[in-house]
Amino acid sequence: MTPAAHDQLAVLSAQREELHEQRLRTEKAYCLAVLDHITAKIRTACPEAVYVTFAFHGDRTLDLHGVLGAQSSPVGACPWLWDKRDGEDEHALDHIADQVESDVQTALVPYCSPARASVHRNTASDGNSWLLELPPVDRAARMAELVREHHPEATALVVDERMAGRVLEIIEGVADDGTPARTPRPRWSADCDRALAGLLAQVLALPALADRHLMPLPSDYAHPFGISTSDQVHLMPLPPTA
Repeated sequence: MTPAAHDQLAVLSAQREELHEQRLRTEKAYCLAVLDHITAKIRTACPEAVYVTFAFHGDRTLDLHGVLGAQSSPVGACPWLWDKRDGEDEHALDHIADQVESDVQTALVPYCSPARASVHRNTASDGNSWLLELPPVDRAARMAELVREHHPEATALVVDERMAGRVLEIIEGVADDGTPARTPRPRWSADCDRALAGLLAQVLALPALADRHLMPLPSDYAHPFGISTSDQVHLMPLPPTA
């Protein structure tokens, strides 16, 4: 291979990798945009909707079963708000059933989709039954609620895109020396950690949300675990909770 051909190959390889990364970012954002779009339609027709339930097949297609509400207690079952398979009583969701099925499938099929983190098996059913938890109206507000259940004084998070959107530490007011009080090891449960990681991944994947909620860190910021920082480490101020 001549030097010129080698240089051209290197340039094209770099461009190819850049386009691949751009495609992944666009795919993730598109999956979430589709999910948000159909979620709004579902909640317009059924305001108490919390989950979409479906069967997921090996060919990566799904059969929509219906919509469920929130559990009344930790041991209670999620109430059925709409059963697509029933067909006895007319429901407003009947008119968009095909769109719900198609859009949920579009949001979940790509392996890179951040929406897949919101899916878990329906333990109330013995068969091929899965639950997709619909995204909150305001992801940042929901994150603030989850964080303040364990850290009531939290004002911001430090997050790292390089760690699959993980929370590095919490800012909890001001220390005695006037600097932000930093808590590098959050005190929350594994379930809370998974919920926060899923929501944060979605915030990071949606450019409009990332631009709205993420800020650069001060130039003198030191990573709590001694890792070098980059423009992928951000400060995320938490909105007030009611």
